Formats: sequence, structure tokens, C-alpha cells
Amino acid sequence: MLRINELKLPLDHAAEDLPAAICARLDISPADLQRYQIFRRGNDARKKHAILLTYVVDCVVANEAEVLARFSDDQNVKPTPDTSYKFPVMAPEGWDGERPVVIGAGPCGLLAALILAQMGLKPIIIERGKAVRERTKDTWGLWRRSVLEPESNVQFGEGGAGTFSDGKLYSRIKDPRHLGRKVLVEFVKAGAPDDILTEAHPHIGTFRLVTMVMSMRETIEGLGGQYRFQTRVEDFEIETAANGERRIAGLHLSDGSFLPARHVIMAVGHSARDTFQVLFDRGVHIEAKPFAIGVRIEHPQSWIDTARYGPSAGDKILGPAAYSISHKCKNGRTVYSFCMCPGGRVVAATSEAGRVVTNGMSQYSRAEFNANSGIVVDIDPSKDYPGGPMAGMAFQRHWESLAFEAGGRNYMAPGQKLGDFLADRPSTEFGSVIPSYKPGVHLTELKKCLPDYVIESIREALPAFGRMVPGYDHPDVVMTGVETRTSSPVRITRGKDCQSLNTRGLYPAGEGAGYAGGILSAAVDGIKVAEALATEVLK
Repeated sequence: MLRINELKLPLDHAAEDLPAAICARLDISPADLQRYQIFRRGNDARKKHAILLTYVVDCVVANEAEVLARFSDDQNVKPTPDTSYKFPVMAPEGWDGERPVVIGAGPCGLLAALILAQMGLKPIIIERGKAVRERTKDTWGLWRRSVLEPESNVQFGEGGAGTFSDGKLYSRIKDPRHLGRKVLVEFVKAGAPDDILTEAHPHIGTFRLVTMVMSMRETIEGLGGQYRFQTRVEDFEIETAANGERRIAGLHLSDGSFLPARHVIMAVGHSARDTFQVLFDRGVHIEAKPFAIGVRIEHPQSWIDTARYGPSAGDKILGPAAYSISHKCKNGRTVYSFCMCPGGRVVAATSEAGRVVTNGMSQYSRAEFNANSGIVVDIDPSKDYPGGPMAGMAFQRHWESLAFEAGGRNYMAPGQKLGDFLADRPSTEFGSVIPSYKPGVHLTELKKCLPDYVIESIREALPAFGRMVPGYDHPDVVMTGVETRTSSPVRITRGKDCQSLNTRGLYPAGEGAGYAGGILSAAVDGIKVAEALATEVLK
């Protein structure tokens, strides 16, 4: 089988045009094309009046060796790579060794636990929050009634923060082993739509993520895994050998029990601030890490569709339009869009009382009225929050607390119209854009809850974004604050064996440990770390 990359056809092409294009590209007769399948489909919308669909196609042809020889210098015609997953080790039948522990049931912990279970190691999964159905009810409690459950919310609970997001499943990580494909295949087995295997920018949506996470839990339990919900790790037992080597020995849990454990995957997510502090206090090597903060910005989705797709806006194949934009400011900082959610809503994402945090989410249909995205500014620990590895958490909390005050101390988000923001005046009434954030938006001035250099940078960037995406800087556009949890403020540094630099048996993983950003990259990291742990256990 061979693969053709960058095969482009008009948006309105007929079904029979694709096999014809394959034959033309390979200079073969239709009789020589035995079969084909679409591996991936995207679009090229740089010319709004001539949008193209871009295919990656795998095909079986007669005289394949001869065809490949003719295209030996063409990087877009190559043998189809083997994307099947192969386990590096497997536990022998009846294995009854010490069970590994996975802390956290987000995308990273979920895939780590699944791989460990499939290798026969029967992991124990510790999750401070609730199972996903109960957690969903608690999350809606904040959105609808302004009632926060600190252990069950957008950040904590089965499925992790990714459950209440757009369910975006694309990433720019290097993936030579095609581990991302393994993630997508497992998601489809668990009930995700089949098109995530072929779309260039696949997504699932919150409602489908809920049922998918439940299905994957059932699979893990069926393979001998065990979940412990509403159980927080309160302390880590670390032994120090005579030669000075430190090793994890067990976990002190919130139910008062002690769990012996010599192989522990830390997949806690970027908001487990109390866990980071305990690890730091126990001497585990942790470093400060850059992240970004800013606001959520909302436009009517129709504006973005028209700006990106022109006369093809609303086409069912294209769907709601997305964007990715950035601007390098005069002050040296970069402003960029983050976690763009077409046809979605802005949601309350705090996990701590007395603080406001915004995030974005969409359902699979992406059918809601507004598009939203984070507009964030890069933060450098060396100059913006010096003071050690834990200083980033204090920095985030400071601005989240000010956002709570500016919003009215009831979990409403502070908001401001873009025109007023640029003119440096408070907003007093909404215009043509109505924000989607629940419990609600209190109009004010965003400079009350963001650093001066962030305000300055976003003010410079917005007109530039308006030149990139027509209408982006419309004065009625609404911004809400604050977006602070773009990524973890710490990195729990690990070595090539995926273990902590100074604590054997502790495997930092995923977004909270500073090694991923988003559902797919976190899940891939979970696989890598699970493989490293299993290899260590079974060697």
C-alpha cells in the first residue's frame, strides 16, 4: 500500500473525482487502482473563493514497486507507514506483582491506565474527583447556581479538564511511533465518532466525551484495573537508601488509608496545586515553567465563518470555521489565540473558592451561536513571577482572586467590550455580541484583573488580529477574564526513563507535570510513561 499526501480537489468535487485524481497523480490507468481509503481530510482556505479539500490517501495499485520507483524523489508519494500499536512488554499470564498506581483520570491518566491494563498490570487509579456523570452535575451547579464544589468541577474529576472543552484531538507534537493513532483508535472503540480517524482537525465535544470516558473505564476495570473516586493523595511516602537514593514507597490518602506503591504515575493535571506543593515539600525536583494568561474573546460564529470561508461560509463539509493567530508585540511579548472553540461557549473553570477562571468548550455539533478563544500573553517565570517553583501558582491565584472581585464576588466573570477596552473606558452595556459565560458577565474594566503588560500587549494585538481576520476587532466583541490555566506553572522534571530526576518510581506525566498541552498530547504522554513503567516493572 502507498500513501499520497497533499492531494487537492475543489470543495464541490464529485465523489468520482477522488479516484480519478489518484490515477492522475500516479499516472496510472483506472484499472490499476485496486482500492483506496481516505486517511485524512482537511481544507485549504487561503483563497476564500477557491477553497480546496486536501486529502491524504492510502491506496493499493498494480505494480506498486514500479510506481514507487517512479516517485522515489517525491516526498508526497511513499509507502504507507505502519501505524498499528505494538506493546513493548506484556505481563505473563497470572502475573500478581505489585500493582502500579495512576494518580488522575484525565486524558493522560486514562490512557496510561488503559495501556497498563492491556499489558496485564492491573493498575489502581486514584481520582480526587467524582465519576464523570456525577461530576457533570456538580459542574453545571457552578454554571447555573454559582455553587462551587472544590473537588468536583471543570478541573477535577473523571475525564479531567478535557471533558469540558471542545474535545480537540489534534496536536503538533512529534509522533514517529504514531501513538496518536492508538489514542484515536481507542477513542473510537469507546464510542467517539469514526470521523476523528480521518479529519485533519478532529474533535469530539463534551457530551460524547462523557460517554466515551465511561466506556474506557469499563474496559480498564474489565482488565483488572481498579478505580478509587473521591480519593485525594494527601502525602507521599518517600524512602531514602543508604546511598542517598530516594524512592516512592506509598501514598497517604484522604480516606485515612495508606497505599503501598513503588511505581506511581503522576497525571494530576495543571490545577492540582495542593499536590504540587506536597511534592515540593517532600523534595521532589520541580521547576518553574512558562505559561500564558489573558482573556476569553467571543464573536458570533457567522462572523468567523464569513471571514475565513467567504462565500462558502456555512458549507456542511467545512463546518464552523476556526482560527489560529498570533502577534509579536513591541514589548517583546507574544499574544496568541489559545484553545479556539467554534460554535461553543465560555465556561466557569475555577477549582478554588473566591476565584474566577474562564475556559472554552463546544459540543460535537459546534452549533451554538458564538465562537470563542483564549487571547493570551506569554509569561516568563524569570521576570514575571520570580521566587521559586511555586511562585507561578501564587501568580495565577492573585489574578484569579482579582477577577472574582471585579466580577462581583459571585463567580460572574468580569467583562468588557473590545471598543471600550481599546479606548481604556469601562463598559456599561452590551452591544451586538452577547456573551455565553455562565453564571454571567459583569461589565467593568479588565485592567482590574490583569497585569499592565498583558493589557498593553492585547491592546496592541487586537487591531493586528482585525487585519488578519476581518471583523475580529469589532467594538461590540466581548472579552471576559481571566484565562490563567493555559498550562501548568510547574514542570516535575523527569529523566529519559520517565522517572523523577531524584525520586525513583515516581513517573511525572501529562499536562500537570509540564509534558503536554491538550487532550491528544497528554494521552500520548500517558502511553509513553505507561510503557516506561511497565518495562521497568517487567524487566
